[in-house]
Amino acid sequence: MSEKMKLTAQQQAILDGEKGETLAKVMETLVRYGELFGADSMVPVTSRYNHLVTSFGLKALGPVYELMDKLIAEGAASQQKFSADPRPVDKNVPSSFLQNFVFDHFMYTKQNFYEEQLQKLGLMDRDAFTCACYMDQVGNTPQEGEVLSWSESSAVVYANSVLGARCNRNSGIIDLMGSVVGYVPYFGLLTDEGRKAAWIVEIKTTKKPEAQLLGSAIGMKVMEDVPYIVGLDQWLGGTLDDAAKTYLKDFGAATASNGAVGLYHVEGITPEAVRQGRELIAEGAQTYVVDDAELQRVYDSYPVVWKNKAAKPKLCFMGCPHMSLEQLTTWTCRVEEGLKEAGRDKVAIPTVFTAAPAVIKEFEATPYAGRLKQTGVVLSYICPLMYMNNPLSGKMPVITSSNKLRTYTTARYYTDDEILVQITKGGN
Repeated sequence: MSEKMKLTAQQQAILDGEKGETLAKVMETLVRYGELFGADSMVPVTSRYNHLVTSFGLKALGPVYELMDKLIAEGAASQQKFSADPRPVDKNVPSSFLQNFVFDHFMYTKQNFYEEQLQKLGLMDRDAFTCACYMDQVGNTPQEGEVLSWSESSAVVYANSVLGARCNRNSGIIDLMGSVVGYVPYFGLLTDEGRKAAWIVEIKTTKKPEAQLLGSAIGMKVMEDVPYIVGLDQWLGGTLDDAAKTYLKDFGAATASNGAVGLYHVEGITPEAVRQGRELIAEGAQTYVVDDAELQRVYDSYPVVWKNKAAKPKLCFMGCPHMSLEQLTTWTCRVEEGLKEAGRDKVAIPTVFTAAPAVIKEFEATPYAGRLKQTGVVLSYICPLMYMNNPLSGKMPVITSSNKLRTYTTARYYTDDEILVQITKGGN
């Protein structure tokens, strides 16, 4: 019996082994995890679907495969269907023979085996692999107030902030464990108190701030705290429409990767801020002012870790997190216009746009798909992070407008406008 946590009779029965030794160990892990963060109870997971961050079949994940085999053998599949983060490789993405050799023989050697396990455990669909599972096309969009057992930092911060669901920043496998037993420890962002803002962020820029750059600045300043953002609504049109959701997707991913933000409130935009307003601000909250000079300071602080800082880019990744349908259509037009101005037919740098398989399917049913293909841009479901984890990929001069990809890899960050110049006109 747990000495610190108050469990219900049903929860205690799982811990005592009434549903098998494996589920007992899973429950014990969740109890210990919760106690580390001061939780004194468990609450039911109420969302229809779960989301797992572990989507890649690395040979080193032997204990994960063993756990999943036990769950499958005991018939202890997830109580929810679930989506998972993107697949790590795609043969359509430019790569050398040596890169492919490393991918196939040293890195993702268990990919097919692992995907079979995921399907047996409750994968929503054979192609339900994306870091942006909350998009309408994917079908894993939780409702406001629902309790989740997710990981994947960019998905968690979106679900908490834009959708008003409740989820802590869980690690990989903890997400599956909560889904399997149907309970998660009650602490942090699941609580009303934990969702209050410790920072007031005042946006005083003279133009709409770059989503990934603004998110980076705020993430590095507030770290794991909750910010309440004032003044951004004027640049988002005052409503939570598709364009605003796309902006907040990229903004949130940068706050979560450049810091450890799991929830933000945007005054007049996000659901809790619309309903509760400045009541969400905790007593003694600090203030952070973001103006043009501050964004430039943050931009200038990014290190360039390429061996040859003057190297010509060999690859461009867009879509970390995965691009929305709105982004795919908008960027198709932008690339076409940029190429026309440059007098070119194809992009000057191999360029990959990444999106969820379900989003790609819908996009391919539009006229924009053929137009994008004509520009030479590759459309893929890949995870750019997993591609860049290949040591040979890490040595390449790769550019991106994703602050998440910049943070975790050797990719070099440029703003969207700068990326457009690079891929349509060339240069660095």
